[in-house]
Amino acid sequence: MEIRPIKTEADYKNALANIERLWGAEVNTPAGDTLDILLTLVEAYENRHHPIDPPDPIEAIKFRMEQMGLSRKDLEPYIGNRGRVSEVLNRQRALSLNMIRRLHTHLHIPLESLIGPSE
Repeated sequence: MEIRPIKTEADYKNALANIERLWGAEVNTPAGDTLDILLTLVEAYENRHHPIDPPDPIEAIKFRMEQMGLSRKDLEPYIGNRGRVSEVLNRQRALSLNMIRRLHTHLHIPLESLIGPSE
């Protein structure tokens, strides 16, 4: 198999098909090395042509709440009183730097998700 740069969607689809065919190849074998190279090329192409933006901060918080089974009351130590939590979740108040730090530290929400612009 000839490995070439991925320049078009057709090249991209072909690389994905080859990755699927090679999936599970043993490390440090010719097939495994080819798989590594293709994965690197596909990742670079996707980063350039199909970037994924971080989620909206409020959606990230709501997602984490759902994952952890948290209520709005559970957010009070990180955001503030009940009214402040409501304002933040209803997009009436922006997250402060301290809120972002506490949410990241205690709920492990990625910083890049918390600092992005709200919708």
